[in-house]
Amino acid sequence: MVYDLVNQSFVTTFTLIGFSEYPHLWAPLFFIFLTIYMVTVVGNLGIIVVIRINPKLHTPMYFFLTHLAFLDMCYSSVFTPKLLEILVVENRIITLEGCMIQYFFGCTFVITEMFMLAVMAYDRFVAVCNPLLYTVAMSRQLCALLIAGTYLYGGLCSVILTYSLWQLSYCGPGIINHFGCEYSAVLSASCSDPSFSQIACLFISIFSESCSLLITLASYVVIVVTIMRMPSKGGLRKAFSTCTSHLTAISIFHGIILLLYCVPSSKSSWLLVKVATALYTILIPMLNPLIYSLRNKDVKETVRRFIHSKLHPQLI
Repeated sequence: MVYDLVNQSFVTTFTLIGFSEYPHLWAPLFFIFLTIYMVTVVGNLGIIVVIRINPKLHTPMYFFLTHLAFLDMCYSSVFTPKLLEILVVENRIITLEGCMIQYFFGCTFVITEMFMLAVMAYDRFVAVCNPLLYTVAMSRQLCALLIAGTYLYGGLCSVILTYSLWQLSYCGPGIINHFGCEYSAVLSASCSDPSFSQIACLFISIFSESCSLLITLASYVVIVVTIMRMPSKGGLRKAFSTCTSHLTAISIFHGIILLLYCVPSSKSSWLLVKVATALYTILIPMLNPLIYSLRNKDVKETVRRFIHSKLHPQLI
């Protein structure tokens, strides 16, 4: 394809379309997204606080859960405030620099969470398959190294992809058919050859998704085999209960990501892209604290004791 840049007018700002095609939905969508965002922030902050105040929860599993809650809160905060803004104001402008910053942080947090879930799968593998040596195998040094590795890899991938988008030229009218700077939406506003960016995105997407899924699937295959060999039904139930919340979170996260990958590239599919993006940037961060708290006796007991201590301080 030949790109004629001679007669093109370059832009430094974009107009976010969002859900402007459905003005009758602006008010209900605003209140729905605002409610979800508030629940997300309160829920994830709550998870972090609960784990901090209960020494019983100072284990590798909850250490990783703290970082998962932090990531959920962060990447929801990258997109949701701008989405709420364009639902209530006429000015839907975002600068090129602002767009690249939003994309960088959104990409960093999503890729980091992808591997954080894989690390949590490995943690469950060690806990179920080698419980006697769990605290030795999952030492503080190893946990810190795994956490640092996920953040570094997410940041590195995001730097490469953001740089590939930054090198492109963007021409008028500078319209992004999305509520945020999602990769395919930004790319559609470009008027220069995006081959390098597309190749980089394809390689990073396939490699990241394949590696994280492979680690997760391998861990859970061994976990299932180990559980099936347990002679005690009580032990089987306890071992499986430690994994169900994590499996639920993984299934929702990767299911929506894969749905987004499978969306055909056409103008008629933009609504599906927006909905899928809203699901993994707004809905998943709200669901994770609910999934982990509602199915976790230690978390529920800590919350119950905390509320009881505040309501009846004289009994402490």
